[in-house]
Parts: sequence; C-alpha cells; structure tokens
Amino acid sequence: MRGTVASTRALPPLVRALALVSLLTDAASEMIYPLLPVFVTTVLGGSPAMLGLLEGAAESTAALVKLGSGALSDRIGRFTPIVLLGYAIASVTRPFMGVAQSVHQVIGLRLIDRVGKGIRGAPRDALLAASVEPAVRGRAFGFHRAADHLGAVIGPVVAWLLLQQLHFTLRTVFVLSVIPGLLAVLTIVIAVRDPASTSVPVPAAPALPSPRDVVAMPRRFWAVLGVLLLFTLGNSTDAFLLLRAQQLGVPVAMLPLLWAAHHVVKSASSVPGGALSDRVGRRRVMLLGWTLYALVYLGFAYASSATHAWLLFLVYGLYFGLVEGAEKALIADLAPPDRRGTAFGWYNAAMGVAALPASLLLGTVWTLRGPTAAFSVGAMIAAAALVCGLVVFPRQRA
Repeated sequence: MRGTVASTRALPPLVRALALVSLLTDAASEMIYPLLPVFVTTVLGGSPAMLGLLEGAAESTAALVKLGSGALSDRIGRFTPIVLLGYAIASVTRPFMGVAQSVHQVIGLRLIDRVGKGIRGAPRDALLAASVEPAVRGRAFGFHRAADHLGAVIGPVVAWLLLQQLHFTLRTVFVLSVIPGLLAVLTIVIAVRDPASTSVPVPAAPALPSPRDVVAMPRRFWAVLGVLLLFTLGNSTDAFLLLRAQQLGVPVAMLPLLWAAHHVVKSASSVPGGALSDRVGRRRVMLLGWTLYALVYLGFAYASSATHAWLLFLVYGLYFGLVEGAEKALIADLAPPDRRGTAFGWYNAAMGVAALPASLLLGTVWTLRGPTAAFSVGAMIAAAALVCGLVVFPRQRA
C-alpha cells in the first residue's frame, strides 16, 4: 500500500514538463478566450448563432486534425516533433486576433489556432499515457489537467490586470498573449523527449486512420466513444456561459476573473478527481461529473443574477475536475498500447466533430427561443448520455 501511494506522488519529469507546457499555453489562450464572446458580439457585431459557428467550427477542425496526427504518431513511433509543431502553430497564430477587423477573420484565425491544437492533442495524450504505469494513469492525466487549468487562472488574471489596471485595449491584450505561448514552445524544445519505449515505429499502423484501426480497437472502446459523443452533443462551447454571465449582470472587465475562479476549481479538483478514478473506477467518477453538468446547465437556464453566475461557474469547474482525467484515462485503459495515438485521435475527433452541431444547436435555440430553452436542451442531452453511460461504461477499476 505504501509503495502504491508513493508511486502516485512521483510522477515522471516528462509529465511535469508537459504540464508546464500546457500551463503556459493555456495562460496564453485564456488571456483571449473569456473576452472573445464580447469581442465578437459587440466590437465586431456578431450574433449568438455566429458565435456558435465560430467555436463549433474551431473545435471540429481541431478534432479532424487530431484523428490524423494520432495515427501518424503511431506510424512513425515518435510524438515530440508532432507535439512541438502543434504548439508552435497555435502560439504564433493566436495573437493576430488582436488585429482582426471582422468576424470572418476571427473565425479564420481561430481555425488555424485549433489546427495547432489538433496536431498536438492526440500525440501528447499518448505520450502521457506511455510515460506512466496504468495504476496511476488517472492521476497523471489529472495532474496535467490541473496544470492546464492553473494556466487558465493565470491568463484571465493577467488579462484583467491589463484591462482594469493598465487600461489596455482588448486588441492589445490579444497581441500580448504571444509571450507565454512562445515560452511554452521553448519548454518543449528544452525538456520534452519521447520515452525509450515509444521510439520504435509500428509499421502496422497506417499514416492515416483506416478500417484496420476499427478492427484493432475493442468493441467496448467504440461503445464508450459513442456515449461520449452523445454527451458532447449537449456540451456546447463555454463561450455561451460567458455570454450568459454577462447577461446576468457580470461586468465585462470582471469576466476574466470569473473565468479564472472557474479554473481555480478545475485545477484544484483535477488531481483528486483523476486519482479517485484510479481508486473507485472511471465509471463512478464520470457519471457523478455528468450529473453535476446537467444540474449546472439547468441552473444557467433559470439563473437570474450575477451571484448565480458566479456560483454556477464554480460548480461547473468541479465537473471538469471529476471528468477530464478519468475520461482520458478510460480511453488509454481501453486502447491497445500500440494504438494509443490512434485511439486518442478517434476520441478527440469524435468530441470535436460533435462540438460543431452542439454549439450550432445551442446558438440557434438561443437566437430563436432564448437562453432558458438553449441551456435546458443541453441539460436534457447530458441526462440522456448519463443513462447510456450507466449501461455502457465498464464497472471494473483501472
């Protein structure tokens, strides 16, 4: 027992290096993200439906790229070069949103940014899975997500200081996000290397996904992926939550702090959430998180004050802490070791492809029927996925 506890505390340097990369990248990204809904709908004059198109298309684009990059990393037997390329593309592109003059330009830049995310996502997750033992896989992914969310605390706080204290414009804040992004790329160059166990290419894995991948994956993998896909159809972009918070009375200058507080909860709960899935099983932890999600969306549907928005954002952070590490650990548990890059590619592709109809659905319902109807639809889809998860998710522990 003591050995097990000790092993969960001693995560490899590679896990810590990738966590630092995600912290810096999210700090850069989240300097922009909580301000993007206001920028699109006020400065550039876009509608909620246009905002849904922007975020849905961005995530779907990232997902399709993840599918190919995961298979490619299995093919060549190396992850780090692909991860470096993905982070570099996003870090260089993102700040150009500060000079965009139309919603269409923002969409184009956001798509390129998400292409970078798509390139890096599956190989990075496969690299994390390969660097730790299965018994602590949930904790490793939880630690990585905690660092990612800590960056999402730092980014909005920096944005708030630049806006509120130094009186910078939104566009200037966007441009300055290049600094932490470049530091993330530098960290990869210095500290991230493929483990020796991943350095041998796997000739059987094609450069792009093929029917062979379908046969190689267990049936349970595809069943679980189907349930995750259903849940994601009700999981629209968080930009709508920020827009709803503004409607409920949260001032624009306070949106970065609201977003930061949300990520404090996400960061604080990610390691315990991932470790809990190692102890009691992925199924229990994920279903608990999905229950919280459905309740939060119902709360946003009927909220009536800025105080409600703050409370709901904090509870929403707990959902992420419970689910994110457990979900990725479950994918790693179900995938054959020589197909993990491909498995994470399929996983990320399914989540991202569903993001487009999910965001378009909520944005359209919001435009036609208002936010109460839109968030109610999201809660009902989450409840349907919860019922399916009770049947499909494996009961055994990791």
